[in-house]
Amino acid sequence: MQKSGDQTPSCQRVLADGGRRRLQKSPSCVLQLDEKPGSVEVSDQRRPSALHVVRNDTPSAAMGNLKFGNKKLPNAIIVGVKKGGTRAVLEFIRIHPDVRAAGTETHFFDRNYDRGLEWYRGLMPRTLESQITMEKTPSYFVTKETPHRISAMSRDTKLIVVVRDPVTRAISDYTQTLSKTPELPSFQELAFRNQSLGIVDTSWNAIRIGLYALHLENWLRYFPLAHIHFVSGERLITDPAGELARVQDFLGLKRIVTDKHFYFNRTKGFPCLKKPESSGSPRCLGKSKGRTHVQIDRDAIEQLRDFYRPFNVKFYEMVGQDFKWE
Repeated sequence: MQKSGDQTPSCQRVLADGGRRRLQKSPSCVLQLDEKPGSVEVSDQRRPSALHVVRNDTPSAAMGNLKFGNKKLPNAIIVGVKKGGTRAVLEFIRIHPDVRAAGTETHFFDRNYDRGLEWYRGLMPRTLESQITMEKTPSYFVTKETPHRISAMSRDTKLIVVVRDPVTRAISDYTQTLSKTPELPSFQELAFRNQSLGIVDTSWNAIRIGLYALHLENWLRYFPLAHIHFVSGERLITDPAGELARVQDFLGLKRIVTDKHFYFNRTKGFPCLKKPESSGSPRCLGKSKGRTHVQIDRDAIEQLRDFYRPFNVKFYEMVGQDFKWE
């Protein structure tokens, strides 16, 4: 234990190979050199400095408050929808210096709720007071219990829903599933109970997700419409900067993510982020994004458009926005 009269902390130098060299006599602090870039979490995601001081006599929580921020429950959640463009929105908005986001889908409110809020908090990145914490799990929007559970955490939570033409979304959903399960029945077999009569099978998840108006009714029981922002999946492709400007406004952020951050990748068919100065290549979404859709019979598509039309119209009226899905 260090004597009270000794005001000079002594340190050890920890080298990259694990060796140590005593710099001063008392082991009250350790100087870590050549730390690996991924070994320390830094709130602004920049590479840590070559020299980092860790005092053994400082509690880890206090050090976290001082250096790295805190893990907080999310201020905003991207709650849906699957195959709508949720990953793109998350990757685009996290460029903003005032946004930190969990990297993977947590599925807390639909699959892991019994683990408790502290478990959920532990999945979040560390943020400073000025930063927003976010996560995305697209299945939340269609899970009945989720709105109530999120409101129980905080009724001030801001919700983002990325929506897309429900017919195109269903085909994209099927295409993704087919890539993992080649023996899957045909799209028409799954989408219709009786195609000759135009009877759609709403029990199939790929169809059910696109009934946006029905799902939104459940959310409006717990959140005012002003707390829910709808992103157009189509405009996210044609005008990513415009959609992200509206997202930043909704989150109360300065418009930092602008058109200068994007370029259109003709091979993938959607926008990518221009390469950062620190990177050697542009940032595009993974190979699973932008895959060519399975070709579906034109009559089947028209039948599905007829089926979704009244639900779409109701959804437009509920949110005060015409997405023009025709």
